[in-house]
Formats: sequence, C-alpha cells, structure tokens
Amino acid sequence: MMFRIKAFAGGLAVLLSLTVSPSLATAQDCDRACLGNLVTQYAEAVLAHDPSLLPLADDAEYTEGGRAVAMGEGAWQIITAQGSFRHDYLDTTRQVAASHIHFLEGDMPVLMSVALHVDDGKISGIETIVARITPDSPFQPSQLHEPIRGMDTPVPDGMRMSREDMIDIALSYAEGLRVGNFLDSNTPFAPEVYRVENGVITAGQGCFGAVCGLYDQRIMVHPGLIPSVVAVDEENGTVLLWMNFGFTDSYGPGTALVTMEAFKIWGGSIHAINAFFDFLPIGRSRGWPSEERVPRVY
Repeated sequence: MMFRIKAFAGGLAVLLSLTVSPSLATAQDCDRACLGNLVTQYAEAVLAHDPSLLPLADDAEYTEGGRAVAMGEGAWQIITAQGSFRHDYLDTTRQVAASHIHFLEGDMPVLMSVALHVDDGKISGIETIVARITPDSPFQPSQLHEPIRGMDTPVPDGMRMSREDMIDIALSYAEGLRVGNFLDSNTPFAPEVYRVENGVITAGQGCFGAVCGLYDQRIMVHPGLIPSVVAVDEENGTVLLWMNFGFTDSYGPGTALVTMEAFKIWGGSIHAINAFFDFLPIGRSRGWPSEERVPRVY
C-alpha cells in the first residue's frame, strides 16, 4: 500500500516566520462530521453496489481480509440490506473513518469492519474484514440491536487520555492475549468492563460462560499474535486495533482468527470492548501500514 504523503508549499512570509498556520496545514482535512458522513456514504454505496457513489481518489485501493479486491467486487456483490448496528471510530489526526457495520445478505448477518483512509477529503483506500454469519457459525449475534454499552458514553471531565497512552493500553490487551494472561500484561480493566465479539457478550456482565471476569477467564497463549493500529478516536476515547491471532492449532488447519477490535479507554482503564472477527489464512497480513508505531515486545 502507498503511504500517504502530504505536500506543503509555504510562502515567503511563512519561511521568514518559520511558523505554519494550523488552518492552512489542515485546510483539506475532514473533521468528525466529514469522516462520519463518509462512513454513511460508504454504507449507502455498498447497499447500491455502486462504488462510483463515493468520493474516491483516482488510485484508491480496496481490500477484504488483507487481500486486494477490485473496487465493487467481493462483499459489494452480496449485501442486500443494512442491519441495526453501526459504531464509528473517527480518527481526525490520521484521517481514518473506521466503523463496525451490521449488514445483511438476505437473512444472514454480515459483520463488516471497515477503515476508510482519507486524503484531502477523498477516500484513498478502503480496508475491510467481512464475516458472514452462517447458521453453523460458532457465534450467533444477539447484541446488535443496540449500541455497545458504554462505548458511546462521553469521556468524563478530566478523564481523557493522550493518544499515546490510549494506544499503550490497547496494546497491553494484545500482549495479554499473546502471553495468555491479562495480569502479566498489566492490562487495566475497569470494574464494569465487558467484551462483545461478533455480537455475543464473551466477558463481563451478561457473558454466556460460567467465568466472566477478564482477569479470571482462561486465555490460550497466542505467541504469534500481530497487532496493528487502525484508528484512534481521541474525542470518544476509543482505539481500534487489527489483530491476527497467529497459530494456536485451534481455529482449523492453516487458519487464524483475525479481528478489528475496539477499546473504550479513559481514566487509565478499558471500559468496553467490541470486536468483529473472521477466520482467515494464518499468513494473511493486514495489507496496510499501522497508523502508529507498534513496538515489538517479543
């Protein structure tokens, strides 16, 4: 994938003062309303099976599950309706409009993670993970009729964290999965934390199992887990990670669980988690550079 390169042409006054006007430097950037509107346009274009409805850059690229697909092909051809759930993660700093969107293929749920990469108000790239929930899928969605509890709650006054600290906390969750223990990874969970995966509560209040606490649940070790930062919604306190869980010999031959997973983070803790995942070839990479540097910890 091509890295985004933003050119700057300064005038004589700028050169003399060695300063840059913020309004000039970001004049073509999308604000939150603009990014959210792009997600809406994307959903409408998918429903219409017509990518020409989008403000696409000339060289815009499209991927599904890390694999390059022609714009308008793949999931564009199977969607028949939009379902009841959508949650956006709007990164005004990196100009990424990401979302978890519930679509339908007939009566079958289709859970789509999407990240729209935006340059000068146009979509330069679209990356997706598309999970078709068949009748024999292990997770049958039950929590897509309402927003994820706490995910849209405004960050309390004085509890907003820096972008860097939010990313560190989200990555501590990935490290807990890697070593098989959220205590060893020092992952900070709030008392009310819960996790929803493909529309099913898998941890916290209302989970389907006998053990619901994230510190108490047994976690298999994922030594080959690879995380990548997709978007950071600083205003809403959310971080969206892409993760390939790597080889565990538990997801089927040659297969890994791959997810886009969102974390509500404020006041030094994770308060809610929402993930859409699919099972993909184990060697499948994201295909896009991380929006932030991810340190290698092993």
